Amino acid sequence: MRKKDAPPRWDRRMQQRLARGEASALGELYDRFASLVHGLAHRVLGDEHAADTVTRDVFAHVWQHPDTYDPRQGPLRSWLAALTNRLAVERLRTTGTAALARGGPGTAEDLERKVRHASVAARADYIVQSMPAPLRAALELAYFQRRDYRQTAADLGVTDEEARRRLRLGLQLLATAHDAGAPGAPPGIGGAA
Repeated sequence: MRKKDAPPRWDRRMQQRLARGEASALGELYDRFASLVHGLAHRVLGDEHAADTVTRDVFAHVWQHPDTYDPRQGPLRSWLAALTNRLAVERLRTTGTAALARGGPGTAEDLERKVRHASVAARADYIVQSMPAPLRAALELAYFQRRDYRQTAADLGVTDEEARRRLRLGLQLLATAHDAGAPGAPPGIGGAA
């Protein structure tokens, strides 16, 4: 049995390969996480072109600074999500501030509210994507198909108690989206970053 604080082997090896400058490692990392990075950036920015730019920036940062990821601090996936959120929020703030300086609509408070809302939404998306499939399936049935816990249990082939447990755990995880310092949260996700 591996130690609880030992980083996952794949994450540790990937960081080492990137630190050695293996271009194939960057390609493998991109193939595995580009859709996550792009999706989170798009969720924050609401713009395809801006999300493409942030995605490129994230992987450029990883390539140029592989030592900034420490496998002992958490999964590579969470680190990439936090980096994506930070860069997307910075871009949102920069473009919003520039628009305000040009006399665009809104106020600095409106911009901060927009940034907070985008960060919480991106964190909620990350939580849903990262939660175990049984919890996600129960939430999808309850939310999108408007099933109660008994119908969810029947659809999933589990007991009523198990369906309630899955729904409760899934909702508890989602509730942490507003918490910048939630336990197990990727650093930098949530709040105004």
